[in-house]
Amino acid sequence: MEEQEIYERLNEVFRDVFDDDELEVEEGTTADDIDDWDSLSHITLISAVEDEFGIRFKMGEVSSMKNVGEMVEIIKARA
Repeated sequence: MEEQEIYERLNEVFRDVFDDDELEVEEGTTADDIDDWDSLSHITLISAVEDEFGIRFKMGEVSSMKNVGEMVEIIKARA
């Protein structure tokens, strides 16, 4: 799967989870960059990303992800 396609699909997931049609994520996007990204929305986001890409993140991956770019790398390796 191409990285561009992953980002396009992730943008849709993020827009849905955070209810913001203008939201655009990029490699360096972190929870600090999105106002409503708290611990509860993080769980919702991870679940939505897993469903979108048909993967399951390991607990260590979820806790160690520092930005969207790291999420994309994991998705690329699994999808």
